[in-house]
Amino acid sequence: MGVAEYKRIPVSALREDDMITINGSQRRLCDGLTRRETLQAGALSLLGGAFNLPSLMALEESKHVRPAKAKSVILMYLLGGAPTQDMFDLKPNAPEKIRGEFKPIDTNVSGIQIGELLPKSAEWMHKAAIVRSVNHKAGCHNPLPSYTGHEIALADITSTKDTYAPSMGSVCEFLRPAEKDLPDYIYLPNYAGAGNAGGTVRYPGPYAGFLGKRYDPLFSEFDKTKSKTLGKMKVLDGEPYLSRNTRLADGITLDMLRKRETLLRQFNQKQSKLESGGSLDDVNRIQQRAYSLLTSTKLKSAFDLSKVDAKLRDRYDRTLFGSCALIARRLVEAGTRFVNVTWDYPGDNSWDTHSNNFSWLRGALPTLDLTYSGLLEDLENRGLLDETLVVLMSDMGRTPKVNKNAGRDHWSYAYSVVFAGAGIRGGTVHGASDAHAAYVKNHPVSTSDICATIYHLLGIDPDMKVYDNDRPVSVAHGGRPILEILA
Repeated sequence: MGVAEYKRIPVSALREDDMITINGSQRRLCDGLTRRETLQAGALSLLGGAFNLPSLMALEESKHVRPAKAKSVILMYLLGGAPTQDMFDLKPNAPEKIRGEFKPIDTNVSGIQIGELLPKSAEWMHKAAIVRSVNHKAGCHNPLPSYTGHEIALADITSTKDTYAPSMGSVCEFLRPAEKDLPDYIYLPNYAGAGNAGGTVRYPGPYAGFLGKRYDPLFSEFDKTKSKTLGKMKVLDGEPYLSRNTRLADGITLDMLRKRETLLRQFNQKQSKLESGGSLDDVNRIQQRAYSLLTSTKLKSAFDLSKVDAKLRDRYDRTLFGSCALIARRLVEAGTRFVNVTWDYPGDNSWDTHSNNFSWLRGALPTLDLTYSGLLEDLENRGLLDETLVVLMSDMGRTPKVNKNAGRDHWSYAYSVVFAGAGIRGGTVHGASDAHAAYVKNHPVSTSDICATIYHLLGIDPDMKVYDNDRPVSVAHGGRPILEILA
């Protein structure tokens, strides 16, 4: 019987002997149930959410999941196209108009060099791997490939659609156990593009797409008016904060909220007996998530930096990006599985360096260096680095040739991504670009390979299927883990 035919059978028509128990391992699933105990096909439409038939088929197919090296991921995302040939893949022997103004420096691993404005990061090369052969052909300012592995050019990159593939973080949220009181996907400091064009731009990629909005990230908010000047560049200042919708209204106590939640749950249980569609399942999960956010002290504590030691705040750098990275560490320590930290670009705060690339980087790279190395150091000091994967990436790279405005333009045919921490064979470089950092010279790596590597380290099978209606889609879109950088 096909999926479409099964979904049309009313629950009332199913007898006990019609039910099919799906056997498997005792691994606990996303709603806290084991396959062997309760996964009977006759109950699927009542359980809803992640327990519709296609999703159960996906989880059953993924029972060969590899052991997880990483409990959590912190993705540091440089939105706009970082010029990685000025950061991690310098070409000192190229012509002047290609090599740029910066010189390479040695790292603490013999034979590996990075840019001179990243000296603190250079001291962590023994824990990191640089992939210098990343490329895609999905166009510029298109984050969809890097977040999902789905390499597709889009006619509109300023908005997202529910038909797009789900992001890595949304897949983590999809697999989150129901009893967990923290979201497994949090996006800092706000949605991608929040500071661009008055906040009307929502870049595609970080969302749940066809999985459903209930698996979108929890977005924090920030004050766009706060900034400070570093050299000739303004950077966003302040701290991200939780939306007022995650705080209890005046006059409402936790006890009152719990009573209301119990009454609502009873109502929904009665209602679910009358509805077999997925719309109520969506509402139930959203309601459950809202209740968890209102009652979770761990979430609120992670965002409260008021009692953090001043020296630690300084070590991360007191910028919005630095504060987000510190909160990301606190979130993974509390148990969140996937935290995104985006360096967005309101005003001068842009990696889209069509002009004055080098003067802008003289302000941006020292603060990136301080924050990135500070995060690795803090994770190491707390015994978390070996179980936390830190990924530094962008949506594309920049042109090898410097333009007449001393800038670099859009380019996606060769750029670098850096992995560090859990499951990574430190002190490695994979792939290479050509002499001008224009095209991949050897060992090309796709965005789907990047995503597959992250999934692999999280213990999620890159070939696991999720369902776009009845169409099975691999979460990594055919990408393969980069085995050469894995410990």
